[in-house]
Amino acid sequence: MTEKGNNFTDLVTVGRITTAYGVRGWVKVHSYTEPMDNILQFPNWRLRGPKGWETCQIDAGRHHGKGLVVHIKGIDSRDEATQFCQCDIAVVRDLMPVLEPGEYYWHQLEGLRVVSHFQGEVYDFGNVAHMMQTGANDVLVVRGGADRRERLIPYLPGQFVLEIDLQAGVITVDWDPAF
Repeated sequence: MTEKGNNFTDLVTVGRITTAYGVRGWVKVHSYTEPMDNILQFPNWRLRGPKGWETCQIDAGRHHGKGLVVHIKGIDSRDEATQFCQCDIAVVRDLMPVLEPGEYYWHQLEGLRVVSHFQGEVYDFGNVAHMMQTGANDVLVVRGGADRRERLIPYLPGQFVLEIDLQAGVITVDWDPAF
């Protein structure tokens, strides 16, 4: 299952295997996709575990409670399934669906520089460390900048997020530097 010599730099993390489920090789999955079952549209996964990246195929998956359970092809016992617990799940970036103009995947925003044009002044807040979901809206977690502060900026395009320029690597926001 291990792919050696392949370039895994063009992968997007889409979830994580949390634990084994049942006795027939199924695992529980925490999906980062929205909606969560979109992760099932990718039958070929890359799993990052202690041995590095490995390729596997998913031959079944379904909702279970508030989450998902998945069967990895060729894994037919609980003991075999436990080797994948706590592994990140990634897919090849080129397989991600094309978004509408003005829509972005989180991985596209992470790492971008964030600047604020607040009351006529320009402030460099640093870079998007990661994104998080709060229920009401997504949030940019921004770290660095001149004052070395961490800022939580609601990802609300048109309200706080004024412009996203992927080519320049900059997100322009309207955010008070005191927050």
